[in-house]
Amino acid sequence: MTITTTPVSPLLGEHHSLGAHFTDFAGWQMPLKYVGDLAEHHAVRTAAGLFDLSHMGEIAIEGPDAAAVLDYALVGQLSTTASGRAKYSLICTADGGVIDDLVVYRLADDRFLVVANAANTRRVCAEFDSRAEGFDVAVNDQSAETALIAVQGPQAQAIVAALVAGPDRAAVAELKYYAAASAVVAEIDVLLARTGYTGEDGFELYVPNEHAVPLWQALLTETRTCGGTPAGLACRDTLRLEAGMALYGHELTLHTNPYEAGLGKVVRLDTSFVGRDALAALADQPPTRTLVGLVGTGRRAARADYPVLDTSGQEIGTVTSGALSPTLGYPIAMAYVDLAHAHPGTEVSVDIRGKAETYTVTPRQFYHRSATS
Repeated sequence: MTITTTPVSPLLGEHHSLGAHFTDFAGWQMPLKYVGDLAEHHAVRTAAGLFDLSHMGEIAIEGPDAAAVLDYALVGQLSTTASGRAKYSLICTADGGVIDDLVVYRLADDRFLVVANAANTRRVCAEFDSRAEGFDVAVNDQSAETALIAVQGPQAQAIVAALVAGPDRAAVAELKYYAAASAVVAEIDVLLARTGYTGEDGFELYVPNEHAVPLWQALLTETRTCGGTPAGLACRDTLRLEAGMALYGHELTLHTNPYEAGLGKVVRLDTSFVGRDALAALADQPPTRTLVGLVGTGRRAARADYPVLDTSGQEIGTVTSGALSPTLGYPIAMAYVDLAHAHPGTEVSVDIRGKAETYTVTPRQFYHRSATS
């Protein structure tokens, strides 16, 4: 197994040529924004955004026992996933804390691709190495040699299809949500997936580093033709927040468990996996807190770690993520609160730099795309 010590996106030069503003993300220099985070956010909602996600970790799990290792290493039963499909799962500690949330693609009966968050790739690889002992399987970190480009937005399908040979365009349209297939896009062999993290339709294209630049350039041309733009990590964060999607390090940490995070449905307690006994015990008792959505009435946004208060001013929870929603025009947030105040419609407040601002508890998904987008 190899892990890069100096992570650099193969598209770094492309981002510089586009005038990107950069941020350090888990040791990677990644584009934060190009023309501006609000413009890029709205482009994704109305047309499309093109993202470089090469900082994400790609870990190949291959061999006769590949499915068995994943069943043991993760909280979900990956052996039941059909070839060509993907599954969202978690890797947990023995006491039930979340090490990372993952997307796992089954590429063949004995071959899987695990996609990890950039900040957790080393830890996830080490856990797989440890948990694979005694199994006939190979664990290979392919992060250093793999680029990941995503197209998100209502025009995503049209953008990808325009770069696929005519007879194969139907396969792009027919690719299901949480599925993946080999494809030739802009005359380049890729793994084409349809998952996404923005609340919009979208595709992810996995490609060896040496083909990343021509693929990016072809996708960027089509994205602009469809009214879209390159997009950075800043708008990706507000997009995922509007869609109510958890971010590791905010809604998920080693100190949170799947049940309080609202992810109990991905846990399969009828199987044997690392952390199973601890999670079974947690499943038998109500959580002391739960993750909720919050909607504000003013213009001041709650931010991570701000206290959530009840109507008497007592602290009842903590904000994990928050922003002024570019799409909706009002403040939204996610927060852990105690169960007594978790019912939708409950009025609470958030201490924003010493001033209590009124918020209402809601379901966590704030934005729903239209059926035609």
